[in-house]
Amino acid sequence: MDDKWEFYKDKAGEWRWHRTASNGKIVGASTEGYKNKSDCEENARRNGWKG
Repeated sequence: MDDKWEFYKDKAGEWRWHRTASNGKIVGASTEGYKNKSDCEENARRNGWKG
């Protein structure tokens, strides 16, 4: 089953992502916040997100 990718804004208003496996465990996450969603998506692509 495919992992679920979620993009969201943190409390500082910056974009972040996390990746959840089919068993519900988070298996990846951004290590920093991004001002632009496109920068966040590019970081996720480098980590396996197919977009």
